[in-house]
Amino acid sequence: MTPRFAPGVRLHEDKARGRTVVMAPERMFVPDEIALAVLRLVDGQRDEAAIVAALAAQYDAPEDVIAADVKVLLDDLATRGALVRG
Repeated sequence: MTPRFAPGVRLHEDKARGRTVVMAPERMFVPDEIALAVLRLVDGQRDEAAIVAALAAQYDAPEDVIAADVKVLLDDLATRGALVRG
């Protein structure tokens, strides 16, 4: 599946607070550093496996461990309406 941000949802650099947030209509999420690393790879072009492979290479970690964490994060954000999985 290829995740993408739902309409009206985007990553936003909050310069006043020095952090990146997920802006959605009438709500905001503050991702931790790990979630942010995943979300920066969500571009509507990379599928979940490509995101996992990129993170595994970046952090020199086993893909199966990363895959489980990525799935939980993407499922949670899809449930909240911030991501669409196509």
